[in-house]
Amino acid sequence: MTPRDNYIIENRGDALGIISDQSSSEEKFQNLTIGPILKLQNDLFIDVFKNYIAKHKNDFYTYSTEKKMQFIENSIQKDIKFRNSLKGMVIGLFTLAEYDDYIKNSSNLNKRMMNMLIERLKNNILLFDSQQAS
Repeated sequence: MTPRDNYIIENRGDALGIISDQSSSEEKFQNLTIGPILKLQNDLFIDVFKNYIAKHKNDFYTYSTEKKMQFIENSIQKDIKFRNSLKGMVIGLFTLAEYDDYIKNSSNLNKRMMNMLIERLKNNILLFDSQQAS
């Protein structure tokens, strides 16, 4: 393992979720790699999304909670440039071995990654409301 890989593993945190012998390779990758990275990068994702709101839909703060949730989902699913930027923030914290595993099944792992990120942003929706002036 390279010094970079060691640094990444040591600093991003432990696995999230349960991993068993019955877990699929995608589920293992999700719990061992994607989940800890999303948790580590949470504050960055929140700031990035606030910036996205400011640039694209400043009236977001007037929306109902339901409409805000839909906006979060649509912005990540339909804005390809934004989605690719978010993916890069996750992929940049893969080890070399994880990247090799990722490219073997990137399509399914990207879906898992974006769904997890959407849920994470939705779960943090109160942070968008309470800090709209910042």
